[in-house]
Amino acid sequence: MKKNVFVLFLIVASVPPAWCQKKRVAVLDFEYGTVQGGVSAIFGQNVDIGKGIADLLVDRLVRDGTYSVIERKALQKLLTEQNFSNSDRADSNSAAKIGKLLGVDAIIIGSITQFGRDDKSIGAGGGVMRGVGAKYGLGNVGLKNSKAVVGISARTVLVETGEILSVASGKGESKRSGTTLFGAGAGSRTAAGGGVDMASTNFSDTIIGEATAAAVSALRSELVAGASKLPERLVVIEGLIADVSGNTLILNVGTRAGVKVGQNLQVVQGGREIRDPATGKVLRRVGTPIGMVTITEADEQSSGGTYNGSVQPKVGDQVKSQPK
Repeated sequence: MKKNVFVLFLIVASVPPAWCQKKRVAVLDFEYGTVQGGVSAIFGQNVDIGKGIADLLVDRLVRDGTYSVIERKALQKLLTEQNFSNSDRADSNSAAKIGKLLGVDAIIIGSITQFGRDDKSIGAGGGVMRGVGAKYGLGNVGLKNSKAVVGISARTVLVETGEILSVASGKGESKRSGTTLFGAGAGSRTAAGGGVDMASTNFSDTIIGEATAAAVSALRSELVAGASKLPERLVVIEGLIADVSGNTLILNVGTRAGVKVGQNLQVVQGGREIRDPATGKVLRRVGTPIGMVTITEADEQSSGGTYNGSVQPKVGDQVKSQPK
């Protein structure tokens, strides 16, 4: 009997509480300016390895399950809308701004600090080989036991304050050696526009691909270990009713503002707007609560739900988070 009770305790203890929600994060493309010259030498053109490594990291984080990760297409769409430039990749303030628009708890930004081969290869004359081609594993004259090495650093930025909450790093080295960084694979091929699919077998089979995968996995482990440092973020939702059809309401706020299916929002009617006398900005709206709307569907910019209340709502009425 005691054994059965102990087993039951382990099962219950292993189930996360219903109120425990994953922290929402987004991963920006990594900055790679310090290694750009070497990247161009390796691939024969400038390849955005920062985007490729960010894609790999998102894949690892999703598979791990500790964080809720924003889909990369949604992120890229927002970055295009906001005219976000590549030079902003490692900027904490820009990251915080993007994070607020996405409705996430934190943004992960970072840099690629090393991308090439180790420096232990010996030339034909017995000395260390010099020059860009030798440094990045190009050609095969006199190279022996050359391994690929990739280094990455990352920072987790709190969206609300722009504060750097934690730092992480990952370094990977290929298990195999080779006379070139592409080894047995065909990773030197690039797509139109200078892109390379780092998730493809074509790239992962190379020794530089092997080192990249190891570095990303190491970085993922450190980021997951720091998940508990992220504080709970209070999401305050304020929007307006855009359409009324019976007891079905359409709102002008969606998932980007933090709206979730199953959530209850308060419906407020009438009242007055209180404005900042200096700027004219609306500071708050004072009205009368008339009911609640339960969200049944939501996309990035809008949501819909079922209304329940004593007074019929109308277009322009306010909806907001329930007071705590």
